Amino acid sequence: MAGETPSWKQRLRRRPAAGGEQPGEGLSDGAIAPSAMDPAIPAPGGAGDHERVPGGPLAAPDREPPSGAVPAVRGGRDPVLPAGAGSGTRPGRLASVRDTVRRGGEGARAAVGLIADRIIENAPRVPVRDLPTLRAQFPGLTPEELADKLVAGAANATATVGAGIGAAAMLPVPPAMPAELAAEITGVAAIELKLIAELHEVYGLRPEGTLKERATAYLAAWSEERGIDPVNPLTYKNAALSGGLKRELRQQIMKRMIRNLPNLMPFMVGAAVGAVMNRRDTRQLADRVRKDLRTQQVPWDALPGLPPLEQPERPLEGLRRPRELEG
Repeated sequence: MAGETPSWKQRLRRRPAAGGEQPGEGLSDGAIAPSAMDPAIPAPGGAGDHERVPGGPLAAPDREPPSGAVPAVRGGRDPVLPAGAGSGTRPGRLASVRDTVRRGGEGARAAVGLIADRIIENAPRVPVRDLPTLRAQFPGLTPEELADKLVAGAANATATVGAGIGAAAMLPVPPAMPAELAAEITGVAAIELKLIAELHEVYGLRPEGTLKERATAYLAAWSEERGIDPVNPLTYKNAALSGGLKRELRQQIMKRMIRNLPNLMPFMVGAAVGAVMNRRDTRQLADRVRKDLRTQQVPWDALPGLPPLEQPERPLEGLRRPRELEG
């Protein structure tokens, strides 16, 4: 109707208080009660400062939020969720994955340590032929030709080991795979240790010491993939005493394990891959060792009369016969 105040211009009025007092009493006609402007401001003479209007931004102290509800935060910022709220079972899954990865890493380190201990135990039991024995078995050959014969025989032997492990994995059995890898690495290491020792004999660089000390020197050469310096025996003796030899040995074993994983492919594919990869790795190792030995080679005519090599009391079964690894 004409003359009436529009609804958007009407004054906001509160409900009557409990005592019957109107919220606007005592105010001038043009003033607006503070409680009508902001519901969060308590009415004059009303309840205490701690009470709030139910519709306001803060709930009354005696009214608790429902269980599971996230309290609202003023200022437009995201609420801080309690631990595990709204994420379901994700923290539990992440913890389970971390535990699985940790246990897997500990198991791998333990397996590498066991393989390293087995190789260290087998090293003094590897039978090695001295230079007079090699020259008697391969008469009329120069040092390089004799070294080529030894490398070819060792490469054929490691290829046979790789093919045998690959054939055993023709039908994959996951629980047996770690044992197959360990057997392959241990067998290949014994063959290559024998090759390194006999290459040092061919080039006239036999290390000094007892059978165990020479085995330690050959282990250092195998783990570092280089020839030893017999003039300076501290280069390999200090490594053995300080624990560095075992650390390098573990690193070499870990590399071999990763490279030998394709040997476990099923359906005879791993047999072919294992033979090729082992042959290649043995030849590469021999090339690095021979490159170092050539720089210090002693001609056969200039060699002093060396005593025969001491043979182990219990040689390894697969390396007992001297002609087993001939090319």
